[in-house]
Amino acid sequence: MKTLKILIFCVSLISMLGCKKNESEDLKNLDVEKYVEQLKNGEYESLDLPAFTSKDISALLEYRNETQIITDFPHNGISSLGMPECSLGMYVLWTIESIRAVAIDSEYLIGRFPSQNPIVQQREGPFDLKSGVEIQAIISSAYYDWWGENKNKNFNDFKNIDPLAETEYRWH
Repeated sequence: MKTLKILIFCVSLISMLGCKKNESEDLKNLDVEKYVEQLKNGEYESLDLPAFTSKDISALLEYRNETQIITDFPHNGISSLGMPECSLGMYVLWTIESIRAVAIDSEYLIGRFPSQNPIVQQREGPFDLKSGVEIQAIISSAYYDWWGENKNKNFNDFKNIDPLAETEYRWH
């Protein structure tokens, strides 16, 4: 009987490890359109952001101005701020920041999360989180300009440039 329990435990453990590998493979093979579709439909199941690269930034920027509110998206587990919703465009911009943060091995990187949350705060002054269509437009413009000025260069040559450097905001 003890042998049977050990055998069942081992089979269960192996099957769980197999699922984890498949999720990892799914993240590596996910394209931008599928990612956005899954976010819009509340079907994105991973606990982490996809392993996108600089090659995906142009496609991600296509969604930067989307104001649809999403409620089912990966959250940074260390954040104490409960964000029950976020605009799709802001989340996509945070995903772009993830690409940059991974590339520079940012000190703020937790897994693939570039900061605690897909929301910005004042760079200077008191702690003040900012959101809304107007803020999203500012962040969107900053990323669009950053990419437009550099997209024909090697990503390694400009990955250290913070797209929000000329704004009064930073990721929270």
